[in-house]
Amino acid sequence: MEEGDLSSVVEAHQELVSHIERGMARIRALSLLTITVAAVLAVSYAFQLALPLDGVSTVTVNLASPANEAAEVAVLFLSLVWLYVGVSNALFVRRVGSRIVEARNREGELEKRVLREPAQAG
Repeated sequence: MEEGDLSSVVEAHQELVSHIERGMARIRALSLLTITVAAVLAVSYAFQLALPLDGVSTVTVNLASPANEAAEVAVLFLSLVWLYVGVSNALFVRRVGSRIVEARNREGELEKRVLREPAQAG
């Protein structure tokens, strides 16, 4: 492989990695927002489900109504799924980030080795 080809491959790789890192920052921010909103919703709905246990059965709606309970359980389930998705996305971004750092370190070592070989052969 010629030196020009190698440099264009390295440039394309660096551009791809920087694009991935920018995307990871967006995913990380969205994951944190998702985790926050889902946690607030989960706590809110869990609190509403617990209200009838304290003897509160009527506020403006009947909290002990089976239809209301079913709706609250469904929304709680959806918010917990949303929380799971946010956490799994955050963990994915963390794993990809550490692998990119590892790949950049290996890339630097490989680049040094490739640049030393022509000097030693010459």
